[in-house]
Amino acid sequence: MQKIIFFLFFAIILQRASAQQTDKRLYDKLAPLLAAHRGQAGVYVHHLKTGSTVAINADTVFPTASMVKMAIQVGVFNKLQEGALQYRQLLTYRDSLLYPGDDILGSFRDSQQVTLDKVVMLMLTMSDNTASLWLQALAGGGAQINTWLEAHGFAHTRVNSRTPGRAGDWKMYGWGQTTPREMATLMAQIYKGEVVSHAASERMYRNLTRNFWDTEGLRMVPPNIRTASKNGAVDASRSEVVLVNAPHGDYVYCIITKNNADERWDRDNEAWELLRKVGGAIWQHYEPNSKWSPDPGLGRY
Repeated sequence: MQKIIFFLFFAIILQRASAQQTDKRLYDKLAPLLAAHRGQAGVYVHHLKTGSTVAINADTVFPTASMVKMAIQVGVFNKLQEGALQYRQLLTYRDSLLYPGDDILGSFRDSQQVTLDKVVMLMLTMSDNTASLWLQALAGGGAQINTWLEAHGFAHTRVNSRTPGRAGDWKMYGWGQTTPREMATLMAQIYKGEVVSHAASERMYRNLTRNFWDTEGLRMVPPNIRTASKNGAVDASRSEVVLVNAPHGDYVYCIITKNNADERWDRDNEAWELLRKVGGAIWQHYEPNSKWSPDPGLGRY
């Protein structure tokens, strides 16, 4: 009996080890790309079918920039699950909500009404900051979102902006902070129906498939392949989390940079180029028979 228990335990250990086996071929493709970056870069890749992974600075804390909006969406859906909000309830926009910039919501007139689901759409699809900060408040604020994150095993992912007690973190990382592993894990859990509820996860995942900002890693995936994503950009940090419903198995990855030497907002910014190179290398690795490549003229649009 003891031998049987031992062999069962050993089999479980082997199964767990193989499920998290490093894909060395992919590692060898990505490591030089990240090493050449003038700044610091981290990536975490997880092939959901095989369980293989690549982790390079995957547990280093980076700024989220607008990727934090994925966590804000979770906070909103947690409130929906509790009954504190309704998905299509009418909200009244006030000028005091304005976050200066080019946001669509910020162009609304005072007292104009809009439904909550459309505000969520603006936050994720257009990365509208006015919408995002409004939803952060409706979700109970950064502190409540952080409580959910901590309770569900996210040790490093946090909302910093407008969150009591996190002024130092805000100064260092900006609106939010995370690691490549944690952000990719959150995306994967949403996809698998494990966040808030299965129905809530499906709605969140569908929301994440409508990204307007699709000129980095998404550009390296054929347009007929479904993807979910959220990206972020501030002067010294560019980032992207992407889940690809690929023919040979779904995969998720998150790449984040910080302390970038190139802080330009031109299309050939070094960090954005890195995001494209990494996204393309991962796609070609998992889909080696794919004959598709992005049209060179696509960069004009």
